[in-house]
Amino acid sequence: MIPWLTENAPFPPVSQALREPNGLLAAGGDLTAERLLNAYRHGIFPWFSAGDPLLWWSPDPRMILIPDEFKLSDSLAKVMRKGVFEIRTDTAFEQVMRGCAAPRFRQQGSWIDEQMIAAYCELYRAGYAHSVETWLDGKLVGGLYGVAIGQMFYGESMYSDVSNASKIAMAHLASTSSTFKMIDCQMYTAHLATLGARLIKRDEFIARLNVLISDERCKMQVPPFSP
Repeated sequence: MIPWLTENAPFPPVSQALREPNGLLAAGGDLTAERLLNAYRHGIFPWFSAGDPLLWWSPDPRMILIPDEFKLSDSLAKVMRKGVFEIRTDTAFEQVMRGCAAPRFRQQGSWIDEQMIAAYCELYRAGYAHSVETWLDGKLVGGLYGVAIGQMFYGESMYSDVSNASKIAMAHLASTSSTFKMIDCQMYTAHLATLGARLIKRDEFIARLNVLISDERCKMQVPPFSP
C-alpha cells in the first residue's frame, strides 16, 4: 500500500517507494507550485494518466544524463552545423508542453493533461520551468521542457514534428554543462541511452541532487552550439 497525501501532508521517504511498480511512492495531493518544487527537491515527480488520481514516483535505479557525457552522433552534428535550425529558450513554453502532449504513433492519449499544463505553466511564470525549443523557418518543430533548481535540470518530456528536432534541443541543453551538472531523465528508454543517459542507484541520485540544488540562484542559459 502507498500513502494517500492529504492537503499539506509531506511526502514519505523515497526509500518507501514500491519495487513494483518501480518507484511508486504516494497518491493524492495537488499540483501546486509549492508541492511540485518540494517533490523535485526530494527526487520525486508526478506521473499519472488522465482521470486517475495523482501519482508520485521515485524509481530505483534512476536514468540521468551528465551533460559532458552527451553522445553527439556524426550525423546529428552535421545537421546542426548546417544552421537551418534555430534554438530558443522560454519563448513558447506552453506550445512545447502541448507538443509533448499531442498523441504519438500507436499511442492513445497522454499523461500531460490540462491540469499538468496549467501547473507547469505556473512554474514557468515563477522562473522554475523552462523550454528548449527547435525552430525551422520561423515555426516551432520540436523541443523539450523541464524544471530547473540550482544546477539540476529535471527533464519532463520532449517531442519532434520533424526529424532530429528533439535531439537538437537535448544537445543544446547538454551544452549548458557550466550551468547544469545533471539532467534527470527519470526512467530508462533506449532512445535516451543512445544520447549518453545512464542508470544510477537512487541513493546516488539523491546524494548528487542534494549537492546540486543547494544553490538555487543558477539561471537557465543555453549557449550557441559549437561542434
